[in-house]
Amino acid sequence: MALSLDEVRKIAKLARLNLTPAEEKRHAETISVVLDYMNILNEVNTDGVEITSQVTGLSDVMRPDEPYECDFKKELINQMPEVSENELKVPAVFE
Repeated sequence: MALSLDEVRKIAKLARLNLTPAEEKRHAETISVVLDYMNILNEVNTDGVEITSQVTGLSDVMRPDEPYECDFKKELINQMPEVSENELKVPAVFE
């Protein structure tokens, strides 16, 4: 499936990308190759193949978010380049 330059320009506009004419041509060719490959994959017979959403068998790997006391807080504070009131002091991000 060959993608036209107009279609690439439309996709680039939606993605808010500024492409040069050379990039538009390259992306048209690259995306066309990917779409052609997807068409080949669509022809594969998948009858009887179960839908797979994940393969690890893990169902819930979350742990409760509970605070706990750090045993080596003093050692960490001693390694910090700048400390204020027993906490790491960092440069301001916003003015």
